Amino acid sequence: MKIVYVTSGVVLLGLMAASGGARGSDGLVVVPSFVDPQHHIEKPSMDPAQTIRFLTSDDYPPFNFTAPDGSLAGFNIDLAHAVCDELKVTCTIQARGWEALVPALDAHAGDAVVASIAITAKTRETVDFSTPVTRTPARFAVRTGHGPTSVLPETMGSLRIGVQIATAHAAYLAAFFPLANVKTFTDPDSLRAALKAGEIDLMFADGVSTALWLNGTAASGCCAFAGGPFAESRYFGEGSGIAVRKGDAPLRQALDYALERLSQRGVIGDLYLKYFPIGYY
Repeated sequence: MKIVYVTSGVVLLGLMAASGGARGSDGLVVVPSFVDPQHHIEKPSMDPAQTIRFLTSDDYPPFNFTAPDGSLAGFNIDLAHAVCDELKVTCTIQARGWEALVPALDAHAGDAVVASIAITAKTRETVDFSTPVTRTPARFAVRTGHGPTSVLPETMGSLRIGVQIATAHAAYLAAFFPLANVKTFTDPDSLRAALKAGEIDLMFADGVSTALWLNGTAASGCCAFAGGPFAESRYFGEGSGIAVRKGDAPLRQALDYALERLSQRGVIGDLYLKYFPIGYY
């Protein structure tokens, strides 16, 4: 099986020994990467005695949550440990309430926040960010065995597209699919129920939450992704990164180095496939 690493405008092909992941009809497994392959970060000089104190929340599965045994678990938790292993330093991870994360960082109760904080103009006012760790594309979904495999505007015809009202996804359809037969819904649950019942032909929604739904019992195998991801930052954001205090360039650069190495070695891709057996890319 081949695995495709999707980077910023670059597609790299590799081999994957294990099965699973977001496999397409052509046998390819798609894994996102947000590291520029043309840009190499110099290895930082780290004190082996240094400890990076990560802060996170525990209520955003599968990114960060409390496991049945009471320990912290999730994509972000594993990523923090992998970063510290790469930098060969000790790390601690402490959970706080979502609203308390940045204040705790500012109060020096931690050194970095690994909790999928979105990179926006507003959040940049209070924290600095590492290289993006994840981005949330928009995706089309169809009932299994029904609907188109191509999702270009000119191929939609009279197919009914469902979308949640007053969202970036609705705005994107209005801008780039102006002739589409769009039906709006007030919430994600009613949108998914309409797709499952065949009341619409396609659903256009957030890729992460859709992937989790497709992999869960609520979907019951009804549906699948169609076409590829839509990741225009103007509509769907710049992704999320590890947050550090404003001006903490040494730590931010060390994190960027570790993320670059983890991406190159396939560690981040492995974590993506571990927590998203139906990948959102």
